Amino acid sequence: MPRATNAPASRERRKRMVTAAAGYRGRRSKLFRYAKDARMKAMYWSYRDRKARKRSFRNLWIGRMSAALRSQGLTYSAFAGSLRKAGVQLDRKVLADLAANEPSAFSAVVQAVRG
Repeated sequence: MPRATNAPASRERRKRMVTAAAGYRGRRSKLFRYAKDARMKAMYWSYRDRKARKRSFRNLWIGRMSAALRSQGLTYSAFAGSLRKAGVQLDRKVLADLAANEPSAFSAVVQAVRG
């Protein structure tokens, strides 16, 4: 009985991997062995960096709020604690946007939290 290699399906699998690596430099975009490794690393990095993006945006928002709060004589940690006690349902993203673009609205939120 002749040996069956399933050549069409194997070729399609390899072609799909090389096509997915289009745009990479050198042999990483041309040869299956290197394209496979490059795609695996790229998928790992994209998963990891989706988490890192969330962290970095949170840091940015907290930094913006902290700068606006210090000008009003308050620290971020004290503000965050009293924000929860006051029952304000605004998240960090919205509060940071208010602090940067609508200082009067942000100071109104601060006064509501203080009082």
